[in-house]
Amino acid sequence: MAVKKLKPTTPGQRHKIVSSFEEITASKPEKSLVRGKKASGGRNNKGKMTMRYLGGGHKRRYRTIDFKRDKFGVPATVKSIEYDPNRNARIALLYYADGEKRYIIAPNGLKVGTTLNSGKGIAPEVGNTLYLSDIPLGTVIHNIELRPGQGAKMARSAGSYVQLQAREGKYATIKLPSGETRMVLTTCLATIGTVGNSDHNLERSGKAGRSRWLGRRPRTRPVAMNPVDHPMGGGEGRASGGHPRNRNGVPAKGYKTRAKKKPSNKFIVERRKKK
Repeated sequence: MAVKKLKPTTPGQRHKIVSSFEEITASKPEKSLVRGKKASGGRNNKGKMTMRYLGGGHKRRYRTIDFKRDKFGVPATVKSIEYDPNRNARIALLYYADGEKRYIIAPNGLKVGTTLNSGKGIAPEVGNTLYLSDIPLGTVIHNIELRPGQGAKMARSAGSYVQLQAREGKYATIKLPSGETRMVLTTCLATIGTVGNSDHNLERSGKAGRSRWLGRRPRTRPVAMNPVDHPMGGGEGRASGGHPRNRNGVPAKGYKTRAKKKPSNKFIVERRKKK
């Protein structure tokens, strides 16, 4: 998982830092696990633009990822590590002993030919999926379920990981990348290790065109708008825009937007750290 800095042969190459893709072992995805993906361009069923600054971008095909890892006791061999245009992590193609094929999020250090497993009585090794009740305390994990059988919801992006800190009764205490500490049922599944492609945060696009390839259109600064378009617009000359807020007038910095009566509040032991 390395990055490479290119020689400044053009203005777009000067600040460009990209992935080396050295871990990728296959150039084409598994046909049976791929389906089409439509782009909306930010428009609804009537053709009206409801989301600004979206559109264009390269055509993508969606790779079906197995976030449930519910083939218990059936060993699987890692066939290839592949690029996925729909996420910043790499994906791994598994061939199960019964002939089935599935994609998973590739953890750091996973190699082609490794045998993976999931369920009870499995060794806590990188890539294996176990119940939180069976994972040793202090272990670094990813792809954690919030409800049993729901499928992984937490720590799925490149370089993400969560640490299992304690267990008490039917709940396990985990520490999230944000610094938040929360409780999750011990009957939920989690995968051992850190999500791969951890150097993703070091990448630099180098030019505006790479944002367009991702389907991101140029964004207008709120202070450059008129008062009718945004609360931060208008004013004589180059006005600062006042207090940062969104289009609906909700403050953007330091204002808590989490619902006070949200049901999951009772599972949060310690809130995330302020920046």
